[in-house]
Amino acid sequence: MSEETLTEQTVTEQTDTEQTGTPTEQAPAPAPAPTPPAPVATSLPLVDDVEEAMRDVVDPELGINVVDLGLVYGIDVTDDAVAKIDMTLTSAACPLTDVIEDQTRAALVSSGLCTEMEINWVWLPPWGPDKITDDGREQLRALGFTV
Repeated sequence: MSEETLTEQTVTEQTDTEQTGTPTEQAPAPAPAPTPPAPVATSLPLVDDVEEAMRDVVDPELGINVVDLGLVYGIDVTDDAVAKIDMTLTSAACPLTDVIEDQTRAALVSSGLCTEMEINWVWLPPWGPDKITDDGREQLRALGFTV
């Protein structure tokens, strides 16, 4: 730096100090807040993996997972790792579809297993106790149901 530039800088700092009582300093720019990465499936999930993850989705009324209750009619996984699930409920009038959709999203998408999920609510054939798996029957018996 030349002596003339140094002198101008010193005079500027002195003038700023006289006006405000403190020397002016350039504050460093704040670092941008880090954004968490969106969950991404690292590989195409298998249908069996999606079915196993769906065991974490529990029917809020019965406390048994939707797979063992026989509510999952079909699972398909697209090339984009989107899980497409054909599913029913014990009754078409069931008001808990949102709860089950939220649980399904958590089990499949938030976990990183799938990139997205879609539930196709199916009403035919209607659900019946004959669709409950042996594990589901055991769980229901443990809760006091006769099946």
